[in-house]
Amino acid sequence: MDCRLGCGACCIAPSITSPIPGMPKGKPAGERCIQLNNDNLCKLFGDPSRPKVCAEFTATIDVCSTTNEQALWLITELESSTS
Repeated sequence: MDCRLGCGACCIAPSITSPIPGMPKGKPAGERCIQLNNDNLCKLFGDPSRPKVCAEFTATIDVCSTTNEQALWLITELESSTS
């Protein structure tokens, strides 16, 4: 499965503990990443400064479902069940 352009759920719902340019302590769950632009696209996509966890994320139907709204809900649920 390919990521849906403009979804951004993986850049909002989960916590990211590794440093992100502009967010040296990472980001808490539910907070929009500072590197997510207004079109919900990563400004660091393909950039070596992008956190490894972000670069290694793979969209799957069980995590991203079929809509952006479902992806945000599912990733939020996964985050809350593993915290």
